[in-house]
Order: sequence, then C-alpha cells, then structure tokens
Amino acid sequence: MDIRIYYEDTDCGGVVYYANFLKYFERARTEHLRERGIEVATYAAVGLLFVVAHVEVDYRTPARYDDVLQIETEVVDFTRTSLTFAHAMYRHGDERTIVEGWVRLVCVDERGKPHRLPEELVQIITKNA
Repeated sequence: MDIRIYYEDTDCGGVVYYANFLKYFERARTEHLRERGIEVATYAAVGLLFVVAHVEVDYRTPARYDDVLQIETEVVDFTRTSLTFAHAMYRHGDERTIVEGWVRLVCVDERGKPHRLPEELVQIITKNA
C-alpha cells in the first residue's frame, strides 16, 4: 500500500509527526484484511471488535513532506483471541527502512471481554500465511 506524505502529516520541521505512523499502520491493516475478503465492519456489526493491545515502533530514518511511502503488512502471529501484524515502511526508490512496527489486536465482544477469533478469519489468515 502506498501513502503520500502531505503537509498536514508533518511537524514544524517538515518531518512526519511520529504518531501519524500509527494511523498509516491502521490503514494498512484494514487494507491488508480487505484484500483477503475480511471486512472489519462486518464483525463490528455482530458485536466483535478488534482493539489494539500492544504497539512497538522503531523509527529508522525520517519521512518528509511529499515522500511516497510503501507499507508492507503481514500477520506474523495469532492466538485464540489475538492477531499480531508487522509493518515496514520504505520510501519509493529507497531500500532503507523508514519505520517498522508490530501491532497486536485482541478480539473482544461488545462488553470489552476477550473473544475467540472467528473461525473463518483464522482460516483465511492460515491460508494466506
């Protein structure tokens, strides 16, 4: 997935504000799942939500205004109730990693209690691993 950096994404020095990478990760996860036929909104409609339980981010080199970044996303682990995604971002035309991160999502019910991942979701993730 590609993301262009706009002025609104940057700090006063023209560098991407660090917290914006979490938004980019969110978009990339959503698109990664959508490409595999998984619509998060469908699960939300039946009371299953996916909440962020843990995030790790390593910032390697700055991304700047007007850069086009490529985000690679994959599911690297899952348990009965959680999914862990790895994200890596690169500037187009540059092999250096800009940022990489890991995000663990937990499936919960409407009350916020952990819930087993839906079986069809596990099958899709296992098939695409």
